[in-house]
Amino acid sequence: MNVRDWLANLSSRERQLVYAAAGLAGVLLLYLVLVLPFQSASHRVAARLEKKTADLAYLRQAAPRLSAAKGGAAVDSDESIVVLVDRTAREAGLGGALRDQSPNGHGVRLRIEGASFDAMIAWLGTLQSQYGVAIEAAMVDGVSPGVVNASLTLTRPSG
Repeated sequence: MNVRDWLANLSSRERQLVYAAAGLAGVLLLYLVLVLPFQSASHRVAARLEKKTADLAYLRQAAPRLSAAKGGAAVDSDESIVVLVDRTAREAGLGGALRDQSPNGHGVRLRIEGASFDAMIAWLGTLQSQYGVAIEAAMVDGVSPGVVNASLTLTRPSG
């Protein structure tokens, strides 16, 4: 006995009840297969977005503290750029190579002779990241492998 024979043996009312139950089961199956996975994915994406937004808000709040802590010491805003450049160059081992410093508005022009290229780049990176000093102009000439002469104009916004 197949399904058609079984349905044919049912009364009209029973057949309508079976068709309604089958339709309801089909709708439920479509919901479970098509709609529910998208709703779950949507909720996961919304929760992830909310977490990322909270993380971003925290990082924006913590950024000034992290920047200040990065250098290990507070930036002295009263220190003139000439003094700052001289002090940090000596700390970086470039004191002997530093020549001809002259103030230039909110900046300083200087000449570095016979300096290690790696030490000079590390020093310039420290000036930029910890003290907000920018390189306005630079001309670097190689003297020998790893040793350079440089003419630099460094500036720091007044603040």
